[in-house]
Amino acid sequence: MLVDGSSLMFRAFFGIPVTVRSPKGEPVNAVRGFLDMMGRLIIDRRPGAVVVATDEDWRPAFRVALIPSYKAHRVVAPIPLELIPQVTIIEGVLEAIGVETMGAEGFEAEDVIASLLPKVSGTVEIVTGDRDLFALVRDPEVRVLYTQQGIGKIQVVDEAEIERRYAIPGRAYGEFAVLRGDPSDGLPGVSGIGEKTAAQLLRRYGSLDGLIASGRLDANAIAYVARARQAGVPVDRAPVPSPRGELAAIPADPRRLDQLTDQYGIASPVEHLLRALRGQAERRSVTVKG
Repeated sequence: MLVDGSSLMFRAFFGIPVTVRSPKGEPVNAVRGFLDMMGRLIIDRRPGAVVVATDEDWRPAFRVALIPSYKAHRVVAPIPLELIPQVTIIEGVLEAIGVETMGAEGFEAEDVIASLLPKVSGTVEIVTGDRDLFALVRDPEVRVLYTQQGIGKIQVVDEAEIERRYAIPGRAYGEFAVLRGDPSDGLPGVSGIGEKTAAQLLRRYGSLDGLIASGRLDANAIAYVARARQAGVPVDRAPVPSPRGELAAIPADPRRLDQLTDQYGIASPVEHLLRALRGQAERRSVTVKG
């Protein structure tokens, strides 16, 4: 299981009131929500291994160089002030528990996930609330667990679901997104092409290359497509190592974990996640022995 940690942290922050505080009055709503969601995911999905991917750069320079409007509207306040210190707490707790966390300088979590896929085998589930990662769906190996409606109402996105939602080939979401654009990320898309037209063109011509070869796009549109193919979808060149491929059955740093738990008053969600990890590790051990 590859978790879009940044997406999940935002969902936890906005899903639980900021009035949830530590014994010293610090906001810990995102911390509690994130750990609870991780525990729920482990219990419900029973992964063989987990990696949490992080944004080391929420607006990478390579994307801005290609499309200057990329996330330009978020520069003033890219992350809520009360979430910023909680990111550090969450990462500290995950490290103390032994949950593998990965980021890469100059890249977003989506790029880390895309770069990890060639390094793992078997079925991979990607947990995210970001549709950008639909571009990585490949039946039967890779599917997305879409958290837009919360962990309790996860939508499993495979090629059939992409075809149902967007009326495009199941592996064409990335090319569809390039044509359509995404205003929430400052990606304009090809001028004059909206969601319905993008879907129609991909169905007719099969791919962006087919569309370009048809002569339907002018020079400006072709130039935009070339840039958006590098900036508007996850890239798989983030320098990340191969994941360990294991679950943390016991805390990696019990003393540090106890310290964080006491300091921030998060015993319940920490214990929930520990139980989930321990239970899944034990189930896997029994399965392997059997």
